Amino acid sequence: QLRLVESGGGLVQPGGSLTLSCEAPGFTLDYWHIGWFRQAPGKEREGVSFITNSGYHTNYAYSVKGRFTVSRDNAKNTVFLKMINLKPEDTGVYSCAAKREWSFSDQDLTSFKYEYWGQGTQVTVSS
Repeated sequence: QLRLVESGGGLVQPGGSLTLSCEAPGFTLDYWHIGWFRQAPGKEREGVSFITNSGYHTNYAYSVKGRFTVSRDNAKNTVFLKMINLKPEDTGVYSCAAKREWSFSDQDLTSFKYEYWGQGTQVTVSS
């Protein structure tokens, strides 16, 4: 069973940057498409980014386009989410998730067909 582990969260001031990592200790992520999701207190989980297993195709929620960049290094078995110009509304628990099928649509930014989820890492944007 694939276990996903996120890291890199923390407290940052508005306008600051963070890079999150998603790893799968003991497993290879090469075959998996990866989504990044976040959940703020009292709000529903929101998909923010997606990357195919090859890394050649990505997708982003409108709210983070131009500020977040997803990438992966399959040699290091790691997927990254680089976040710049962070805003207080970016606060939440960020989780990565893995699935086998690429929908070729914004459905990849929903939880549909994701099989494995990490526990998440907290990102707090506050002055």
